[in-house]
Amino acid sequence: MAASAFGGAIEFMQRVGVFDTVLPFLLVFTLVFAFLEKTKVLGTEPWRSDIDHKFHQVTRKNMNAMIAFVIAFFVVASSQLVALISELTSKIVLIMVLILMFSMTVGVMSRENKEGFELPKGWITLFTIIIFIAITAIFLDAMGWLNIIYGFLDSFWGSEATASVILIAIIIGIIFYITKDNKPKEAKKEKKDD
Repeated sequence: MAASAFGGAIEFMQRVGVFDTVLPFLLVFTLVFAFLEKTKVLGTEPWRSDIDHKFHQVTRKNMNAMIAFVIAFFVVASSQLVALISELTSKIVLIMVLILMFSMTVGVMSRENKEGFELPKGWITLFTIIIFIAITAIFLDAMGWLNIIYGFLDSFWGSEATASVILIAIIIGIIFYITKDNKPKEAKKEKKDD
């Protein structure tokens, strides 16, 4: 009985437009407002504190909020942008769940230390690169550009010239990796000082 009541509530919210209008509006408003507050693009203004009676520079919250409000309304007015935001957020949340599951699995198999579980720095860099590529692919797919890029690559992938260029790039990468300077940073600094 409770599951059907919750299902009915979700259907009601969908009919009212919570998922198509309210949530995308709140998401865009929050992101734009946070960006404007953090970057201080519209400048700051003096504000006198009641605690220490000194003037401080604060962001122009009213202007930041109004611009974020207008941008969020423009986004919600476009059904294509709302569909794009819904698709992107659902796939990015899926990536976050996969990362969480991976971290839990590795955490179960790792030794416990005082600070808790933490991946080595190399793994964090690798996962950052993988996540960046995944989010870029999700965006390209949502925009419909991934099929165009895939079709372009597919038409040239089988050619011998493309295979030759890829082989040469791999060989150059391997040679660069093997011949790079492996001296510690301190030794490099001492060389520069001499």
